[in-house]
This record gives sequence, structure tokens and C-alpha cells, in this order.
Amino acid sequence: MDTRSFDSLSIAINALTAEGFTEDFKAEENSIKALYSKKEYQPEELTIVSTFRFEGMTNPEDETELFAIVANDNLKGTLVMSYSANHFQNVELIKQIKEVKN
Repeated sequence: MDTRSFDSLSIAINALTAEGFTEDFKAEENSIKALYSKKEYQPEELTIVSTFRFEGMTNPEDETELFAIVANDNLKGTLVMSYSANHFQNVELIKQIKEVKN
């Protein structure tokens, strides 16, 4: 479990990018896509190594989660999951990604 704390989503993304998590993942209808490399993965090909939660500034119910993910081919990146009405992510695919428990 990652115990770091970040003041904002952008600071967390910048820190993870500096650590080599340079890809952006998006959970689409049938796969999780790496947006820069255009690779597609199934949830079992990915591992969540850190999770960070952020609440909305105006509405605490506007929660966002940031996942640091490593693919089975060692590609590292992040996936941002917003729990607003317009998140456009396949939540069920994200829930299937195994998470490292320390």
C-alpha cells in the first residue's frame, strides 16, 4: 500500500510520471487501452501498484481515484477514474485489475 499523500491530482500525476508511469490508460468497452502506445490490455494483464483518492473541491462526493498501473510487458502508466456522472470509463474492467497488497 502506497502511503504517500498528495494535495492534488495533478501533483500526484506529475510525481508518478517522474517515477516512470508515463502512459495514460483508459478503460474502454472491451479492453484497457494505453493511449500513447495504442496497446490494448485485458484486466488480467495489468496490476495496480498504488491507488490515490481525491475529493472534489466544491463537492466532496465528486471523488476521483488515480491508479498507478504496471502491465505484464512492464509498461507503466496511470488511470484516472472519476465518479462523476460523465466519467466515460468501464468501471467493471477496472474492478477486475488485480491490486498489489503490501
